Amino acid sequence: MSNGIRARVRLATVAAAVAAAVVAGCSAPAVAPPPVTTAAPVTQPATQPAPQPTRPSASPAAGSGGVPRCTTAELRGSLGTGDAGAGSVFRPLLLTNTGARTCELVGFPGVSYVAGDDGHQVGPAAEMDGPRTAQVNLAPGKAAGAQLRLVNVRNFDEAACRPVAVRGLRVYPPGDTASLFVPFDGGEGCSSNPPQPQLFVQAVRPA
Repeated sequence: MSNGIRARVRLATVAAAVAAAVVAGCSAPAVAPPPVTTAAPVTQPATQPAPQPTRPSASPAAGSGGVPRCTTAELRGSLGTGDAGAGSVFRPLLLTNTGARTCELVGFPGVSYVAGDDGHQVGPAAEMDGPRTAQVNLAPGKAAGAQLRLVNVRNFDEAACRPVAVRGLRVYPPGDTASLFVPFDGGEGCSSNPPQPQLFVQAVRPA
């Protein structure tokens, strides 16, 4: 066999082998890609705010022992009869329950002199005198008393006291911020700051 024939045979053999390889590659089954696994989302439980404790509302008229406190609107003020001595007059301040319920008073009332048509305060308010007492329960129509000591201001230096006539007393029942008026004729108070207290008040007691 000549060299040209041998070369053509080798080329034909190589071409046949390449064609077979191509056919084999086209007929091979496709390999599926591995499945993609998606992790399920983790659901966090909703966080609820912690419940806040409920604070009971305090009644502004609540007294001790479950008995309601007497308010100014339920009380009438007056002065009882008293005695005089040692340059002072002693008279009980009476607070009478005019309401329809039993209420209580405990502690010291606030007391000051007032004068003029506008009811302006005259001098300093009363000083608390003596110990705080137990509560007083007032049934409707009943009264509690707080002893007053009204100093004769003429015993003070006139220039320091500057005494003036007063119309009465402004009284704040214990625990209240509203006042009531108690007439007091013939009294005098210091219109300036006296060298000593001009009024003293004790805690309420049963009348």
